[in-house]
Amino acid sequence: MAGVTNSAFRRLCRRYGAGLYVSEMVNARGLLEGGERSRQLARFAPDESPRSLQLYGTDPATIAAAVTSLVDQDLVDHIDMNFGCPAPKVMRHGGGAAVPARPRLFGHIVESAVRAAGPVPVTVKMRIGLDDDRTTFLEAGRLAADAGAAAISLHARTAAQRYSGRARWSAIGELVETVSAVAPGLPVLGNGDIWTAADALAMIERTGCAGVVVGRACLGRPWFFGQLADAFAGRPVRPEPTLGEVTGIAAEHARLLTEDIDERRALLMMRKHLGWYMTGFAVGARARRDLTSVRTLAELDDRLGALDHTLVVDATTAARPRGTQFGPHAVTVPEGWLDADADAPPDQRADALVSGG
Repeated sequence: MAGVTNSAFRRLCRRYGAGLYVSEMVNARGLLEGGERSRQLARFAPDESPRSLQLYGTDPATIAAAVTSLVDQDLVDHIDMNFGCPAPKVMRHGGGAAVPARPRLFGHIVESAVRAAGPVPVTVKMRIGLDDDRTTFLEAGRLAADAGAAAISLHARTAAQRYSGRARWSAIGELVETVSAVAPGLPVLGNGDIWTAADALAMIERTGCAGVVVGRACLGRPWFFGQLADAFAGRPVRPEPTLGEVTGIAAEHARLLTEDIDERRALLMMRKHLGWYMTGFAVGARARRDLTSVRTLAELDDRLGALDHTLVVDATTAARPRGTQFGPHAVTVPEGWLDADADAPPDQRADALVSGG
């Protein structure tokens, strides 16, 4: 969700329902070294609460120092540790989803984060494993529980799958049972192929997980969190909005972005979002092309205003997968990385190259 879950989008989503709206992934080493990009990603608007920061790192000492800094400066209310990045450029250096494959290192990282965070809860997100033959999620779940994680989230795909195929929800159920045996009451959250509110309820019913984590389903659909809130409260789920409603939401999204960055960059960033907002609407190829070339807020308003605001999406649109579906791909980790007794972190390139989970 890099380039998506910035402050503007989080604030927009929060209007539709309660939940934890987590930041883009922030590099622990970048925070410590004073990188401007890392500092920007770690900022929250005054009205954001709780402030949930997604942190990445591969060295326990670096993680501890970054968490200590965040907590001492009162910059966060929740830290989510990401061990799910499947990018080959990260994993071949031992980062991302490769970390749980070195269990002693994984446990040390989580323990260091929890100890440094003090009263601030630390949660962990991970994948099933490297591939179908090298699963890590059950041992990692036990280690995270032993280290004091406040919750554990599982994206029910392997790193080899990336975002392709189907999420294996049965693995979430396995993790629930494993964690319950060592830490009764510790929440396990499920992630993967939740495209509708009905999917979220089905996952909880089938796996026994305590809640869900949503990623790609909210691309161009910030109102999805309102639908989830309806479903969990037992209310009728609100319908997908008309195009007129969507254009107003998209315009507000763009304006929120301009509060944090200049208008030119904000509109460049909006281009991908506009494609997602238009998913399922029969606006025509030319209108889509025109929207993805807007340069100013005024131009955006003109082009959104020219659309047929009475259009609605068909019944299958909400359940349609969004965002990247890349995969599968072969997984490469450093030589000797699967040594069960090793606990050394990877080289610094694993931190420097991280791009998301």
